[in-house]
Amino acid sequence: MRTPQQLRFWTFYCSVLLVSISISLPIEAQEFEIQTHTLKNGMKVLIQPDHSIPNVALYITYRIGSRNERPGTTGLSHFFEHMMFNGAKRYGPGVIDKVMSSNGGSINAMTTQDITIFMDWFPRTALPLVFDIESDRMQNLSLDSHSIQEEREVVASERRTSVDASNDGILGEQLQATAYIAHPYQWPVIGWPSDIQNWTLEDLRHHYEIGYSPSNATMVVVGDVTVEEVLQLCEKYIEPIPARTTPPLVTTVEPEQLGERRLVVHKPAELPLLELAYHVPQATSPDYYALHILRTILFDGLSSRTYRRLVDKDQIAVSVGAFYPWALDPTLLTINVQPREGISPEQCEKAVQEEIARLKTERVTDREMQKAINMRLVDAYQQVRTISGRADAIGAYEVFFGDYKKLFSVPDNYKAVTAQDVLRVANKYFSANNLTVATLMPDNTQEGKQ
Repeated sequence: MRTPQQLRFWTFYCSVLLVSISISLPIEAQEFEIQTHTLKNGMKVLIQPDHSIPNVALYITYRIGSRNERPGTTGLSHFFEHMMFNGAKRYGPGVIDKVMSSNGGSINAMTTQDITIFMDWFPRTALPLVFDIESDRMQNLSLDSHSIQEEREVVASERRTSVDASNDGILGEQLQATAYIAHPYQWPVIGWPSDIQNWTLEDLRHHYEIGYSPSNATMVVVGDVTVEEVLQLCEKYIEPIPARTTPPLVTTVEPEQLGERRLVVHKPAELPLLELAYHVPQATSPDYYALHILRTILFDGLSSRTYRRLVDKDQIAVSVGAFYPWALDPTLLTINVQPREGISPEQCEKAVQEEIARLKTERVTDREMQKAINMRLVDAYQQVRTISGRADAIGAYEVFFGDYKKLFSVPDNYKAVTAQDVLRVANKYFSANNLTVATLMPDNTQEGKQ
């Protein structure tokens, strides 16, 4: 049954503080309607008409990523991100990109630890074409041996470029593998090299069957459409596709870390690199928003505490930042530091830890709290200004937070965070026993061996 949800998008007034300048940015109320419909095969469809431009963003999120793999099959979800462009019955190898381009559209995809998402942007006139493309590869993907071997080599080459030959890539991969000892977040999304070379046809068929079924997917359509035409196209192209078995539940829980972990990577490089990671909760945690305010105060932008300390004041780092992803399971808040030439990673780590310690003992000022909240609100608003950003946000809140309507409580959730909350989560999660430190040290004696 179709369930219309008439929702008023947030209204608020943001005062954005950049350094010492206060800029007031009024953000007008926006009203838009999202309608939901669940097809007979289990696919949930979220539709948000927006006739401001004659374009459409259509996102399909499959609930399958590297967390749904196992030793021996790592990298399969990323592999299928590639394979889904390689042809099925109606659209052969290389055809999808050409057809989309000739119709004024474009297409892309992304795989994470939790999901695989396919993104289509196109003029409204191409709407039936896009449904035909997506339905074709959802049920008729070609898994012939030639295409598999060809794409296997493409993925192996991508891994050599983005991980093996990348200082950031190899350090991040080693950090992830060290920070986790049980949960499947420990292996890389792109997969281990030996697994990439040894997937079997049976492995591939099984992964496709469980992962890329309508019963394992959410579709979001935003743009110059009507609800009726989208549902008619769903009934024609998507609903006839049978539901298949979905991936088994991931039940492994990462044990509590009981002591600091450290690793060092020796690799040809111009400068050392430093990464620090703390275990933090998944997106549905009550601490999620407080941790993002903490991240903003410490690491986000030129006025963050660590940037002002490491880059401006002490001049020991070129850059410093942190990443806290949407995740279905407890994840990592990862801090990245690029030391300056002649500066040791230990100097940078000491400065970062001093700023963390200060945050754990000193109450954050009202000015810092307001600035951090404003930065998060502006980012949230800017994302939903475009049809593609809105499709991404609606889908993310449906998948990661369990309900797209939670997108509309983002302003209140950020505004509710207090300085005491920041102090509390800093002490709860930023402990030595919960820390993994990864350092890349230049070893240019290896250059001739590469």
